[in-house]
Amino acid sequence: MPGKKQAGHPPKGKSLRTTLVIYLLIGTLLPLLIVGFISYTSIYSILSGKIGSGISASLRQEALSLENAIDNLDFASKQFALDGQIVEEMSSFLQEKQIYRKSQMMNSINQKINLVNFTNPYIGLTAYIMPDSDDPVLFTNMSTRRGFDLSSLPSFMRYNGADYYGPHGTMYAVGDNVVFSERRIVRVSGQHELYIYLETNYSLLRKIFNQEAYGMKVNHLLVNQSGTLTHVIDGEVPERIVQQAGRSGGSAHEVLNGYHLFRYESPQGWKLVAVVKRSVFNSEIYTWIYKMILLALFTLLFAGFLAWLIWRRVYGPLRKVNLEIIRMAENVTTPVAFTNVEEFDSVLSNFQQMKDQVNELILAVARNEKQKSQFEIEKLLSQINPHFLHNTLNTVQWLARLNGQKEIDKLVTLLVKVLHYNLGKQSIIVTIGEEIEAIRNYMELQRIRYDYEFEFNVEADPEVLSAAVPRFLLQPLVENSIYHGLSDNGKVDVIITAHGTNEVQLIVKDNGAGMDQAKIEELLAEETVRRRGLGIGFAYVMRMLRVYYGEQMSLDILSGESGGTTVSIIIPIMSKEDFND
Repeated sequence: MPGKKQAGHPPKGKSLRTTLVIYLLIGTLLPLLIVGFISYTSIYSILSGKIGSGISASLRQEALSLENAIDNLDFASKQFALDGQIVEEMSSFLQEKQIYRKSQMMNSINQKINLVNFTNPYIGLTAYIMPDSDDPVLFTNMSTRRGFDLSSLPSFMRYNGADYYGPHGTMYAVGDNVVFSERRIVRVSGQHELYIYLETNYSLLRKIFNQEAYGMKVNHLLVNQSGTLTHVIDGEVPERIVQQAGRSGGSAHEVLNGYHLFRYESPQGWKLVAVVKRSVFNSEIYTWIYKMILLALFTLLFAGFLAWLIWRRVYGPLRKVNLEIIRMAENVTTPVAFTNVEEFDSVLSNFQQMKDQVNELILAVARNEKQKSQFEIEKLLSQINPHFLHNTLNTVQWLARLNGQKEIDKLVTLLVKVLHYNLGKQSIIVTIGEEIEAIRNYMELQRIRYDYEFEFNVEADPEVLSAAVPRFLLQPLVENSIYHGLSDNGKVDVIITAHGTNEVQLIVKDNGAGMDQAKIEELLAEETVRRRGLGIGFAYVMRMLRVYYGEQMSLDILSGESGGTTVSIIIPIMSKEDFND
């Protein structure tokens, strides 16, 4: 009839089972995707930082070990080449004609060689070489190969007046180990050309480059000082990676053609590069991704199974409701039996518990990584103990005085003063008088080291000695003059005078080879702070002046290719209270 709804079957709608499954899957997977995405971005950053920091720390430790090995070679070679007693014996040996006297000298020299090698376990083959002789090997602690020729060895660097080679096969007659070697000239009387040749210990390189320190496969590349030779120390590396690894200006960490390259540039001039395949580098991250995929699949299966269980649990109560409706039509007085279904709340509670556990895991990983970084820093700091160093030097000083070693006493006293000034806990702001005193001590050390081969003079107006300056301002400039600006009969002058009414001028001048205008402009450029070599000490001075004086200071370099370099700094006269130290 019109206007009257006819009774009949209800319109066909969606199945409760299908809707329940869809809603349950959405409610389960959507939070998982959000948490998975957040977890991935967080954990990827954490794991990448952890792996990169671990490789960089291990690489630096290996580089420091190699630097130490080279310093040991340098120290031992100076004992053989600069020690007056053994050099005098070598001169006498070369000039002596009597067989008996030469035999006595040979025994004495061999004893000294064996003594140095016994006290320095990092040194291997040691030999005095005279290239012009029929038998170039005069003295050695081990038998050497026939046809001993240093010209075929790969050049590594020039450091502290000596030539270094390597890595190359040992010159030991019955050895096949890879070593580093050094050649230093020995200045003896007469027209003889004599060198001291030393190699590192036969097992030193295996100890330095240890794969177990990384926990993954890492290949090492070693680039010489000039950047012309790149050695593959272990494993196989594609040629294009070898060529790119040693290029100048490369960043400390970069990704190139599927490889991670970690670089360490040594102050000695060479570079050590760790090469890691991207797949190896990301293996820990891939493992985490696989686990997340498995977790997602497990969650999906669990959601389907849970939907099936919930459907079964809901379908039974629905039938009871339907029966109650039918019974209500038959018997109105029959009480209704209500059914409470709690599975949905249980699922949500379980999911929330899972999400809380994941969040707790992320926080725990972050805390652990932070603690690990702090522990690594504390470990590095604990390796540097100036207090222990001062106590040890004081002990050496006491022993030198006790045994009447005045030269050693003087040397250690100067070294203690320099270390106390450079590593001490006093304020970063000092007076010009204190800075001059520190420079005098430092230069006296250098003059002893270079056997007084250069002059050093300081001229300072008494009225400016109490002016305050940043600590360690002049020593880098003086150090640059020594290492890069001195020639034969060198001379370094430090002149400090009042400039105008309220300024002071600090001048460091040498009589070295000088530099062209392009080099001066390069030193004064902003990019100097990121350079090494000649610019690193100068960059420190530039940063100090800009931080503490800003536009109030001026710095000029006067030099020419004809010789001599003068660095002039003009700063305002200030007291310690004027600085915000």
